[in-house]
Amino acid sequence: MPETSTDFAPAVTAAIADALGIDPSEVTLDATLIDELGAESIDLLDILFRIHRDTGVKIAVADVRDLLQGGIPDDVFGDENEIVSEIGLAHLEKVLPQFDRAKLNRPLRGEQVLGLVTVRNLVDLVAQRAAAGPADAEEVA
Repeated sequence: MPETSTDFAPAVTAAIADALGIDPSEVTLDATLIDELGAESIDLLDILFRIHRDTGVKIAVADVRDLLQGGIPDDVFGDENEIVSEIGLAHLEKVLPQFDRAKLNRPLRGEQVLGLVTVRNLVDLVAQRAAAGPADAEEVA
């Protein structure tokens, strides 16, 4: 039986708590990794390493970027001022269920996009990779 997102939630939340040195109770599914939990981009590497070690599912930073940008070229995803375009915003609404552009009080800049990723988004990505099969997931030794 394939594993679901809820099957991976405990391992992902533990990996985040361990990597960030915070209490696991602070790691809620709706918390954003960067803006609410205080992760930095280097912490994301540690989190992804811990997830791989604990679940056998390998997620690369490029996988997170692919989720966020969906293969949309940089110059289409954002403009020359690094403001996320309408195409980019529409894509973010599709892949990040919690994202609501109507709540933006100013243009979304490219460097802010990673800050939108929640624990739930990461859990879902791990579950998707695991469901994709052995090319994306490895057996935990």
